[in-house]
Amino acid sequence: MASRWANDEADKAEELRRKKEKEEKKRLKLQKQQEADQAARALQAAQESDSRPSKRRRLSTDNTDNEVQPTQEMNQPERKLLRFDSGGWSPCRHTSNYEILNPIEEGTYGFVSRARDITSSSIVALKRVKMDYPQDGFPITALREISILQRARHANIVDLKEILSGGGGGGGGSDDPADSCVLVMEFLEHDLKTLQEDMAEPFMASEVKTLLKQLVGAVAFLHDNAILHRDLKTSNILLDNRGRLKLADFGMARYIPPGAAKLTQLVVTLWYRAPELLLGADTYGREVDMWSIGCVMGELLSKAPLLPGKNEVDQLSLIFSLCGLPSSESWPGFYRLPNAKSLKLPRSSQSSSSPGFNRAQFPFLTSTGISLLSSLLALNPDHRPTAQDVLLHPYFKEAPKPKPQEMFPTFPSKAGQEKRRRRRSSPAAPKRGEDAVGRLGNVDFSGIFARREEEEKGAGFMLKMG
Repeated sequence: MASRWANDEADKAEELRRKKEKEEKKRLKLQKQQEADQAARALQAAQESDSRPSKRRRLSTDNTDNEVQPTQEMNQPERKLLRFDSGGWSPCRHTSNYEILNPIEEGTYGFVSRARDITSSSIVALKRVKMDYPQDGFPITALREISILQRARHANIVDLKEILSGGGGGGGGSDDPADSCVLVMEFLEHDLKTLQEDMAEPFMASEVKTLLKQLVGAVAFLHDNAILHRDLKTSNILLDNRGRLKLADFGMARYIPPGAAKLTQLVVTLWYRAPELLLGADTYGREVDMWSIGCVMGELLSKAPLLPGKNEVDQLSLIFSLCGLPSSESWPGFYRLPNAKSLKLPRSSQSSSSPGFNRAQFPFLTSTGISLLSSLLALNPDHRPTAQDVLLHPYFKEAPKPKPQEMFPTFPSKAGQEKRRRRRSSPAAPKRGEDAVGRLGNVDFSGIFARREEEEKGAGFMLKMG
C-alpha cells in the first residue's frame, strides 16, 4: 500500500534530473581529457619537428633535373666499402695442411723442418715442441717461447705465424702424435753457423757491421721489453738472401723478473756462456746476452768459434786466456761467486801486472773495433755496455761503413736440401735437470799466461777493406 504522502511524479522528475547532471559531468570530464591528449600530442610533434632536419624544398618543378640526375649518378665512380680484419677465436689448423719437404735441424727443445703450405704454396719452417717430460704437462719453455714470440714483433726477430695441432708429420720427418704442438714460423735460407762453415773466406768488415747492427737492434728491442734471450749463438741467428738477419729459437728466453730474483745458472750454450754463469751466479740480467753478442762478433770476424771450450773448466781457461784474469779491483764481486772459491789464481799483487784483452787474435780489427769487442767481453758484468750503447758506438761510423742490405751477397741455401754436408757440431744448450753447481772442482789457472810474451802482437789497424 502506497504512502499517503508519497509523490511518485516528483520523485521520478528528481531522479531524471540527477541522472542528466551526472551524464553531463562525465561528458565534460571526457572532453577535458581529450583536449589534454591533443595538446600533449601537438607538443610532442612540435619537439620532433624541431629536432629533425628540415626537408629540402624543391624550388623548381622542371623535369630537366629528373633527367640530369640519373646521368650524373651513372658517371660517378663506384665507391668501395672499407673492410677491416678483426681478430677472433677459431680452432687451430692441423699439420696435415702442410707438406714436409725436408728436416732442417734437431735442437734442444724441438725438431725443425721445412714445409709448404698446401693452400698458399708458401714455404715455412715448422718447429715441433719436444715433450721430454709428458708427466709434467706442457713444457714451460714452449709456453715462454710462444708468449714472447707473440709479443716480440720486430723486423729482426723471426715471425710466429700460427700454432698447429699434432698429427700428420709436423717436423723431424715422421708423423707426430695427436697431442703434439707445432709452431709455424717464417723460413729463412741460412743460419750464420752453417753459412760460415761453407764460406771460403770470412765476412768482410762492412758485412760484419751490417749483421752485428741488426743483431744488436733485435736484442735492444728484447731488453727494452724486459726479455732475456739467454741463448744467443750463430746457429740461432738466421739470414735470408736479401741480407736480412732475424733472431730465432726462444726456448730459453724469459721475462726479466722484478728485483733480485734468483734464476737458473744453466742457460746459454757453453761456448757463448758468460763467466759469471760458469762461476754459479744465480742473479743476472741483460749482461749475459751482451757477452754472447761479443762471442758472436768474434766468430763473425774470425770465421770460427771464439771460445770453443770442451767443458766448464776448459771454457773458463779460454775466457781467462783471452780476457785476462779477474781480480778484486777489476771484478769486486768475483770471489763471492759460488764456484770462484775452488779456483787457484795468482795473488792480487801479481794479477795487476797480468795482460788484459788479447788483441793478437784480431790483427785486422781496428782500435775502435777492439774497444767494442773488449767491452762486450768484459769479465765484470757491470762494465759491459747495453745494446743501445753498442748501436751508438763509433765502430759503426768509421770506415768501412755497414754494407746496405740490398748489396749483401747471396749464398746457396743448405736448409733447403735433405742431404747436408757434415760439419763440426757445437755443444747443445743446457738441458733441464742438470746440476749447475760444483761442477768445476779445484782448478789451477796460475800458469795460464806462460807463453803470452811469445805471441805475435796485433798492428792495431785494418788492411782489408770491404
